Amino acid sequence: MPMPKPDDRQGAAAPSPDALGWSCARTMLDRDRVSRSLGIALVDAGAGRATLEMTIRDDMLNGFGTCHGGVLFTLADMALACACNSGNERSVAHHCSIIYLRPGEAGERLIATAVERGKVGRVGIYDVSLKDSRGRIIGEFLGHARTIGGPVLDESAPREIGA
Repeated sequence: MPMPKPDDRQGAAAPSPDALGWSCARTMLDRDRVSRSLGIALVDAGAGRATLEMTIRDDMLNGFGTCHGGVLFTLADMALACACNSGNERSVAHHCSIIYLRPGEAGERLIATAVERGKVGRVGIYDVSLKDSRGRIIGEFLGHARTIGGPVLDESAPREIGA
């Protein structure tokens, strides 16, 4: 079930870090055509964290009849993107690795949870866990991200937190 959409617009006050994280994650997903085509949805987001989910479809299966590793990597990478851009500073992945522990099966709902482990200067390190709907670990992803400058949100447009 999606988390309630935060709305911290109170006069000229800046949004809370978690509300900003939600808004940045929502913007990242709204702009990402690959995520839309895979049915990736935002479940939760905040400062330095994001949770996304996706159902494995038949067109996502590899030659062995299980979820293609590239699809799993993409889900984890998008969770990383939402977490590392949560402070409204454009960031991109610059090194990632994944360990696959079990196959994803057709019809399963997968959950990717990204958490910032640490950030120094322009570089951040993020852990992303991929789990099935029963809580079993499908894979673990380690992402390194680097800020590249500029805001995620269009500062000239009115900001609609959680829209």
